[in-house]
Amino acid sequence: MAPVNLVNLERVSKAYGRDPVLDEVSLGVAQGERVGVVGRNGGGKSTLLRILSGVEAPDRGRVSRTAGTHVGLLAQRDEHDPESSLRDVVLGDLAAHEWAGRPLVRQVLTELLGGFDDATLDRRVGSLSGGERRRMALAALLLDDVDLLVLDEPTNHLDVEAVAWLATHLRGRRNLALVVVTHDRWFLDAVSDRTWEVGRGRVEEYDGGYSAYVLAKAERARQAGAQEARRQNLLRKELAWLRRGAPARTTKPKFRVDAATALIADEPPPRDGVELLRFAGSRLGRTVLELHDVSLRRGGRNLLDRVTWPLGPGDRIAVVGANGAGKTTLLQVLTGTLRPDSGRVVEGSTVRSAVLSQHLDELDPARRVLEAVEDVATHVALAGGRELSASQLCEQLGFGPDRQWTPVADLSGGERRRLQLTRLLMGGPNVLVLDEPTNDFDVETLTALEDLLDSFAGTLLVVSHDRYFVERVCDTTVALLGDGAVRHLPGGIEEYLKRRRALVEAIADASGAAPDAGVASPEVTTPAARRSSADARAARKDMARLERELAAIERDESALHAEMATHATDHVRIGELSARMRALAERKQQAEELWLAAAEIAEGS
Repeated sequence: MAPVNLVNLERVSKAYGRDPVLDEVSLGVAQGERVGVVGRNGGGKSTLLRILSGVEAPDRGRVSRTAGTHVGLLAQRDEHDPESSLRDVVLGDLAAHEWAGRPLVRQVLTELLGGFDDATLDRRVGSLSGGERRRMALAALLLDDVDLLVLDEPTNHLDVEAVAWLATHLRGRRNLALVVVTHDRWFLDAVSDRTWEVGRGRVEEYDGGYSAYVLAKAERARQAGAQEARRQNLLRKELAWLRRGAPARTTKPKFRVDAATALIADEPPPRDGVELLRFAGSRLGRTVLELHDVSLRRGGRNLLDRVTWPLGPGDRIAVVGANGAGKTTLLQVLTGTLRPDSGRVVEGSTVRSAVLSQHLDELDPARRVLEAVEDVATHVALAGGRELSASQLCEQLGFGPDRQWTPVADLSGGERRRLQLTRLLMGGPNVLVLDEPTNDFDVETLTALEDLLDSFAGTLLVVSHDRYFVERVCDTTVALLGDGAVRHLPGGIEEYLKRRRALVEAIADASGAAPDAGVASPEVTTPAARRSSADARAARKDMARLERELAAIERDESALHAEMATHATDHVRIGELSARMRALAERKQQAEELWLAAAEIAEGS
């Protein structure tokens, strides 16, 4: 039985001023469907979500909903009464005995709000930070009985572990329809099975998550033959990276990833690591930044405990850790803005560092965009002899010729972030420190930034909760696990999540209670809910077997297509072949569903 369509848009149009944001758009969302929405900032993504959820009406066209459909929207701004308590917003009128016995409620409260004790639940909305209010609104939606969940940037203010937990939670709710806007491409891949690209008043539909969207978009461009050379190059580089060693792809079905092979077989790696290292070394020398026996204590905790850690020329390092673990503090110690309690920090004599912080207050609101960039420099040299003017670099980071003359005061948060980064790059640094660089960036801008960082010949140090970005631009991952050490992780973020789960389990086993929210696991946190390692091993064996079966089905489908082409005029034969094709499609769907179920068990253990 086909799934029921919950919401339909028929020839919907919406404009602000003269330019249409949506122009004659028709689409629908069915029960259990998972849709990721991508597009540039200002392209209409949030408008589309508001129209889907009924918060905003279109100028023209029709929006219809199946009777009884309950839609929940996580907007970018909440309007909760500041005098209400967190308990009122998230749990409503439920009595303690009604929700306390429900594992789902306890899990959501622990993962997103830090626990469910009275001190937490009785906090007033007005006393919460922006990030805490965001988590509160998300928790309320996850506990509401909705048919369609519409999420606008749900991963904002979530760390790597919380994002992983949210993806697992949403994958487990099979009947829930989902439409999500986010710049977190790892999250899009984890939760979506369709992609909508919003831009120029239109919505283009693609099958699959972000990886499949990149592949399909490149293939459409290749077939059309009219895509500009710059965009094709970005897409091919993105695909080459997706195919060649992203740790996040190790749990994706191989039959999905292998589809990219033919398209990118001759594409070189995104970065020539040897050449970049040689170029950076000539500018930096052998010594860049080094910590020697450094200790730092804050708030009664040892954030750094006798840490010795060298950063070399051309290193590209990601720093991960839970909120409050000391990541930003580590950056401040390295760059000299914070003195350690003991030990010493050594900086190379040729180091020219630039820091992209989480604050935007250094921008002069009276200056225009191009003027603010040219205040730093008029040209910047990149690796390989490339040189960009201030205007060219602005355009590469999303400021078109007209937008370059916009006053800084009129820019959005995302545009100010881009301008801040542009100014840093114009200074020609050879050490670049990025603290949450992806905040407020859309997917296209992130792709352009990653391409630009491929040409950066110096040392790169990144703190980010954006797993895709970290794995895309960095070669090494280190973690702060709360013990005062800086741990090297050869397995990247996947290894970090495993270590965090092991730490949480050890704490739970030692105390005999649920773990503290400050070290929350991205998976189910109660011992009764954790799957055994034996189940995980069996699930991984099932995944391998199903991948072999799916690969065989793909081969059979290709052979059938060829045979159907050969017998195109034989209607009897075509009927037989079509019946075999339908049977293969059913087998394939069943195998994919079994693979997904096995993957959830393997990832949840």
